[in-house]
Amino acid sequence: MASRFSELVIGCLDPQRLAEFWCEVLGFVVLDTEDGAIEIGPEEGFGGLQPTLIFSPTTEPRTGRLRLHIDINPTDRDQDAELERLLKIGARPADIGQTGEEQWHVLLDPEGNEFCLLRRRLS
Repeated sequence: MASRFSELVIGCLDPQRLAEFWCEVLGFVVLDTEDGAIEIGPEEGFGGLQPTLIFSPTTEPRTGRLRLHIDINPTDRDQDAELERLLKIGARPADIGQTGEEQWHVLLDPEGNEFCLLRRRLS
């Protein structure tokens, strides 16, 4: 039997702000809070098809680019409409050397973590 990806822990300066942002992005809810950390995930909770995200407080500033980032797909609208929505809730465009020919958008969350908005729609 293999292992399964169940959660991603993200060290951050402001867990509350990131939890609110990513709940809005993904349609997640807060599942648990403990020692300043906030776990978010789908309404059905931990153990479902999607991994949960845990925002763990740290006082150490991030240095350099992350080696891991999240890719997201629109589920109920096209990429342009989703990009507009994400920018309204606090995402910012990121320039990491794109050519302009990519089929995705590179964005930053409120703490400057990169994530990509892909083109295809998932249901």
